[in-house]
Amino acid sequence: MTTGTKAPTRTEPAFTADEMMSIAAARALSAGQRCFVGIGLPSTAANLARRTHAPDLVLIYESGTLGSKPGRLPASIGDGILAETADAVISVPEVFNYWLQPGRIDVGFLGAAQLDKFANINTTVIGSDYTRPKVRLPGAGGAPEIAASCREVYVVVRQSRRSFVERVDFVTSFGHGRGKGDREQLGLRGAGPTLVITDLGVLRPDPDTAELVLTQLHPGVEVEQVRAATGWDLQVSPELTRTLAPTETELQALRELKAAK
Repeated sequence: MTTGTKAPTRTEPAFTADEMMSIAAARALSAGQRCFVGIGLPSTAANLARRTHAPDLVLIYESGTLGSKPGRLPASIGDGILAETADAVISVPEVFNYWLQPGRIDVGFLGAAQLDKFANINTTVIGSDYTRPKVRLPGAGGAPEIAASCREVYVVVRQSRRSFVERVDFVTSFGHGRGKGDREQLGLRGAGPTLVITDLGVLRPDPDTAELVLTQLHPGVEVEQVRAATGWDLQVSPELTRTLAPTETELQALRELKAAK
């Protein structure tokens, strides 16, 4: 008979990578901000922020709802719960002409199918031939205007070599073009993407080149994992930090939000 120490039992993490991503994205939003929200991951993060630390966050959706306070995640910009819980409902042209284009929106919150190292976003086609793409995506919607005119843009997206590419196949929403100064040359009002939150960490544009740099790692993630999930030679900040793990309050609020019908 042999004796020895019993192997330790592996326990499941208290939160998933997607939950960490949504919570990190929610934390980026501040109380009182006016936020133009995209459906999907951005909407999850924005509604979580409103349920936790930023109850007076003003959520604006492309359909013309101002100050929406949905009790569940909306299925689309046309979901009735957005109008039912809004402070006001206006026309789509008014959202763009009065609120967005003059720079009255603090943060535009967007997702992406592809993102390149200068934070240009593709939600149109995958493949070099526009007429015969490998995949045809949902398209632009209001995202190009959001990327152009919001004071700053946050992007939330799952990170892989398929989504993080050297150069996007199609520029749906302009980020920083091919480097610093491109936005200014085009006369774009907003600062563009200033924050990219993924399921692995957080990236920010370098102040000198506008190329995305890894500045923060989520709990349990290592730099090589992020590099392996990136389609270019990812630069890492010398002041790299760790994301704080989700609190019980944040996790409970997120899970209740997702479970709401």
